[in-house]
Amino acid sequence: MLTPTATDDCGRTSLGPRFHQVWASVTVSSFGDGMRFVALPLIAARLTSDPRQIAAVALAEELPWLLVGLVSGALADRIDRRRMLWTVDALRALVVGALAVAVGTGAATIPLLAAGGFLLGCGQTLYNGGWSGMVPALVGPASLTRANARLQTGVLISDTLLGTPLGAVLFGVAGALPLFLDAGSFVLAAGLVLLLSGDFSPRGAEPGAGPRSRSLRGLGHDVGEGIRWLWRHRLLRRLCGVAGASSLVGGGLTAILVLYARDLLGLGSLGFAVLVASFAVGGIGGASLAPVLTDRFGSTAVLRAVTFAAAAAAVCIASARSGAVACVGIAGYGAASLCWNVAAVSLRQTLVPSELLGRVTMAYQMTTGSAGAAGAAAAGVAAHAYGLRTPFAVGAGLLLGAALLNAFPLALTTPATR
Repeated sequence: MLTPTATDDCGRTSLGPRFHQVWASVTVSSFGDGMRFVALPLIAARLTSDPRQIAAVALAEELPWLLVGLVSGALADRIDRRRMLWTVDALRALVVGALAVAVGTGAATIPLLAAGGFLLGCGQTLYNGGWSGMVPALVGPASLTRANARLQTGVLISDTLLGTPLGAVLFGVAGALPLFLDAGSFVLAAGLVLLLSGDFSPRGAEPGAGPRSRSLRGLGHDVGEGIRWLWRHRLLRRLCGVAGASSLVGGGLTAILVLYARDLLGLGSLGFAVLVASFAVGGIGGASLAPVLTDRFGSTAVLRAVTFAAAAAAVCIASARSGAVACVGIAGYGAASLCWNVAAVSLRQTLVPSELLGRVTMAYQMTTGSAGAAGAAAAGVAAHAYGLRTPFAVGAGLLLGAALLNAFPLALTTPATR
C-alpha cells in the first residue's frame, strides 16, 4: 500500500524509506555489474586472442533478451515481484561466485565464461521483468518521474563512473577479484530486497479469473496478451518504435566507439575512457532534468524534444574532429538518452495496468534490445565498407526521422481495446 504523505524540505512528497531501500539495492548491484562488465572481456582476452570467441562471451550475455525476455515478463505478472528480485539476485551471486572460483583457480575457459554470461543474462531479464512493477508500488503517480530519475542516476554513477574503472584496477591486482566483489554485491542487494516490507504481487486480475484459473493459464497466452496490449496502445506503440530506432543507433555507435576514438580522433585508452565517462556525466544531467521538464511541459512534449536533441548530438559526434567536440556531443547524447528513458519509463508505468506491466515492459525491452544488437552488427559492416563516420551520419539521420515521426501529438490515454 502506498503511503506518500511525508514531504521533503522543498515541499514535495517524500519517496519514503522503502523506496530508498530499493534504491540502495539497485545501486549496490549496479556497482558490482560495472566491475563485472569490464572484467569478463579482460578475462576472455587472457584466454584467447580470437575475436570471435571473445565476442561469443558478449553475445551469450545478450541472447536471453531474445530467448526468455517475454517469458520473464509473464512470470513477473504472476508472482510476488519482491520475491522474484531477491531470488534472482541470490542465484546470480552463486553464478558469479562460481566463475570467480574458476578464474582464481585457473579453471576458467571460454565456454565456461559464455555459459556464466548466459545465466547472468537470464537473471537480468528476470530481474527487469520483476522490477517493472516495483516503483509504482513504492511511490505515488506524482513521484514516478522523480523516483525513476533517482534510480537511473544511481545506476550511472555506481556502474559506469565508479564500478567500471575500479573493476579494471582490481583486475590488475587479481583477475578473480572483481567477480568476487560482484558476488558480494548481489548478496547485499538480495538481502536489502528480502527485508523490504509490503506486498508486491500483481494487482487487478481479470474478473472471474481467480488464483487457480490464473495459475493454470499458459505462459504463451500471457505473453501474447502483453504484446497485443502494447500493439493496440497507439502512444506506447509509437514510443516503442522510437525507442527501437534509438537503440539501433546507440548499439551501433557504442560498438565502434573505440575505433572512432583511436582512428579518427587519435585518442588512446585514457581518451576512450573519457568519452565513455562523458556519456555518463551527460546522462546524470539528463536524468536529473527529466522530473523538472516533465512537471513543467508534460511527458509527451519532453519525449518529442529530446528525440530532436539526440539527433543533433549524433550530428555533432559524426562531424567531430577533436576529442573535446566529441565529448560534448556524447555528453549531449547521454543527456537526451537518459532524459528520454526516465520520461518514457514513468509514462509507461502510469499507463499500463499493474497486472500487465511485466509483460508489456519486457515486450518493449525485447524490441529495444534486439534493435541494439542489430545496430551493432550493421555499424560494423557499414564502417568496414564506407568508413567510420558513416554509422554516425546514418544514425543521425535515423534519429531525425524518429524525431519527426514522434513530433505529431497523440492523445495520452489512447484506449488499448481499439
